[in-house]
Amino acid sequence: MHALRSAFKERFGIDDDLRDIEIAGMTDSGIVVSILNKHKIPQTNENVSAFLDSYVHFLSLELPRRKGKLLPGVLELLERLKSRKHLVLALLTGNVSRGAQLKLDHYGVWHFFEFGAFADDHQDRNRLGPFARARANEKHGREFSASEIDVIGDTRAILLAARPWVRARLPWQQAHGVEIDFQNIIRIFNR
Repeated sequence: MHALRSAFKERFGIDDDLRDIEIAGMTDSGIVVSILNKHKIPQTNENVSAFLDSYVHFLSLELPRRKGKLLPGVLELLERLKSRKHLVLALLTGNVSRGAQLKLDHYGVWHFFEFGAFADDHQDRNRLGPFARARANEKHGREFSASEIDVIGDTRAILLAARPWVRARLPWQQAHGVEIDFQNIIRIFNR
């Protein structure tokens, strides 16, 4: 949130704590549009792009100061899945691609993903799936059916967005601050 606030202040000269802006389940570009709307700033491509460029800059400064960590079991799960040569690992996220790379590089997991779908592709998270499928097709030269696609997500919004085009194997468990147990997911994929 700090990087968003700093970017908004730098680009538009407005100091706002952004507490009333919905963040959960939103894409970076959707969040930016909400902020611009709140302040009656035109949602031009130029304004959105400038805001996101500034956000990514401040994110790169902010990440090293944060004490975040991967959820328990995430690294082990990614290592196990990556070792299975028949699996393709891709990322679908509400982050812009540059922000996603900064965050995942910071936590040492960006290299696990061959490609992804991002907020750069569409501001509506529910429309990112077709971008991911198209990139899978481009990279691997074949269509992937829904029965071949599993989604592992850390929020309900991710799984709901994916539902129309995947066979989701992850029982979503995060509610009211309870973390997902990625060890359970490892067991599911070991079946």
